[in-house]
Amino acid sequence: MRQLLTASMPRDEAIALLDLAEDMHQIQDRELKKLPALRGRTVVNLFFEDSTRTRSSFEIAGKWLSADVINVSGKGSSVSKGESLRDTGLTIAAMGVDGVVVRSGASGAPALLADWIGKPVINAGDGTHEHPTQALLDAFALRRCVHGDAARGKALDGLRIAIVGDIAHSRVARSNALLLPALGAEVTLVGPPPLLPPAASDGTRLGVRAEPSLDRVIDERPDAIMLLRVQLERQAGKVAPSAAEYITGWSLTDERLARLGDAHLLHPGPMNRGLELSSRAADSDRSAILEQVTAGVSVRMAVLYSLLASDLPAPDHASSDHGGTR
Repeated sequence: MRQLLTASMPRDEAIALLDLAEDMHQIQDRELKKLPALRGRTVVNLFFEDSTRTRSSFEIAGKWLSADVINVSGKGSSVSKGESLRDTGLTIAAMGVDGVVVRSGASGAPALLADWIGKPVINAGDGTHEHPTQALLDAFALRRCVHGDAARGKALDGLRIAIVGDIAHSRVARSNALLLPALGAEVTLVGPPPLLPPAASDGTRLGVRAEPSLDRVIDERPDAIMLLRVQLERQAGKVAPSAAEYITGWSLTDERLARLGDAHLLHPGPMNRGLELSSRAADSDRSAILEQVTAGVSVRMAVLYSLLASDLPAPDHASSDHGGTR
């Protein structure tokens, strides 16, 4: 496992991580959700942007692995007083922590932090660049939708998935466009032309298809469709459709839902009901949105274990006591 987690990982490495997440997933059904795998290790969650799902699931994942987890927010840190990211990172590393989970509005910040502190760094989202653990949990949820309990060792070969919305500003779309094709999926990026990557940028360079018409993609009957949040905060000064125009052209309305067939529905959250998708779509029996949230804890446990416990034996989830090794 590389020191800095990115979505551009080899297929076999991604499958191994997803399989490890399957092991971690089993403890969610236990009354005592605790493994001793990272006992004595300290993880800092360094979040310079607001987050509910990602930050909470990293905290739960670390605690379920018995790590000591410290949460640091940008608003309450020395960065808010003018300290540089480098000095903040070096200060945290000097305290003897074992790894850092970082979310930043600046693209490339996790890579710089990893170089500066020489510790494992997990990218929890950086600007409009990447969100690798989100792509992993999306793949985990999709793999379970397709293969069920027989998902272990499987990829996503031949799965056709459309990612719909504000592609240009979405680190989730970029990470999925890197990871899902490596697992064999066929990815189509769908959205208003101003919110799609230009022809010479990510869409064609990553080897995925870009399509401005959601209705045309629905007529092709994809196996899964992922709706993205419309990121109004990242669109200042840019040409973008109004809410009414977006709903008309790219929202998963009740009418589009009826035409979609048995496709699985995903959304990385937070959702804007009535804008990106209707409430009926969000709550339908085809929705895997809550499964994505559950998958987030399992995947982040797998990532933390892989980065921070590589010198330890693999966890023994058949154990009858606390379900792990020492």
